[in-house]
Amino acid sequence: MRKIRVLLADDHTVLRKGLKVLLEREGDIEVMGEAADGIEACRLAFALQPDVVVLDLSMPELNGVECTAKLKAEIPGVKIVILTMYDDPDYIRRVLALGAEAYVLKKALDTELLTAIRSAYVGEMYIYPSLAATVWKEGAGTRERNGAELSEREKEVLKGLVLGYTNEEIAQELYISVKTVETHRRRITEKLGVSKRSELVRYARKNGLVRFEEI
Repeated sequence: MRKIRVLLADDHTVLRKGLKVLLEREGDIEVMGEAADGIEACRLAFALQPDVVVLDLSMPELNGVECTAKLKAEIPGVKIVILTMYDDPDYIRRVLALGAEAYVLKKALDTELLTAIRSAYVGEMYIYPSLAATVWKEGAGTRERNGAELSEREKEVLKGLVLGYTNEEIAQELYISVKTVETHRRRITEKLGVSKRSELVRYARKNGLVRFEEI
């Protein structure tokens, strides 16, 4: 039986070593490598081509969100499991918008992490149970106008917002002024009838304005 090849990325050495021991007790999982920061995680992922990358959100150099975006854009088929202490629904929506398959809290390693890895491997989404209800409940209450049409420039700005870029970063990327970005941002929220980033993420995904392969 082919094992699930996993790359571990966490800047806490003790936790990372513990995770390796936990995973390698399982007959269907193989830990291919370990990384202590985001840059190393991406480098090893490109070199080793793992099936699943377990990422901490808070890492030096590149954080988990940045790593997720980079890996999903450059390694076809790689699955991402976020392992973190943060239970903020906005974080969950952000990494899911980037294509991550699973989100697990560090306080529930063991069974939850193993389930998340196996689910991600077969392309299924997994969110830590106590967080899933909150995420979907809040998402169901999003006020959105599905008929609203955005201009091409507004769509580009929306992509930047979904990725969590600042107004300055979006302006630099699109070669426009910060004031212009602010204007587009205001028009986007007015057209869509939303204001929170999590609502923008949900709208963009639901309406096909931001596809995983584009991010």
